Amino acid sequence: LVGHAERVLQLLGLHYRVTLLPASDLAFQSAKTIDIEVWLPGQGAYYEVSSCSNCEDFQARRGNVRYRPKEGGRPQYVHTLNGSGLATSRLFAAILEQNQRRDGTVVLPRVLAELLDRETLG
Repeated sequence: LVGHAERVLQLLGLHYRVTLLPASDLAFQSAKTIDIEVWLPGQGAYYEVSSCSNCEDFQARRGNVRYRPKEGGRPQYVHTLNGSGLATSRLFAAILEQNQRRDGTVVLPRVLAELLDRETLG
């Protein structure tokens, strides 16, 4: 999940960081959470655009979701992953802030320029 989100940010040419949340910041169901944050120069800070969690078998136990191993035996609880995808409004802000020129125009990332058939906005 994290790799897919990172790939989108790399294609957009955005400055970002990946952080492992400390146990004190984890959601109730999460055993491990990784946040991906983009740099917003106008704010002077990183902002979360995606959160990916490993919930192990916590959610499966609550929903009684199991599978039976191929080799037989007792049903086992599945392990679940949660991923929020990417927050498009923050991505758009990051594209604007990280690519704005002095004259106010914004240089589009190559992948967007190809889709929109233009190099800049503004």
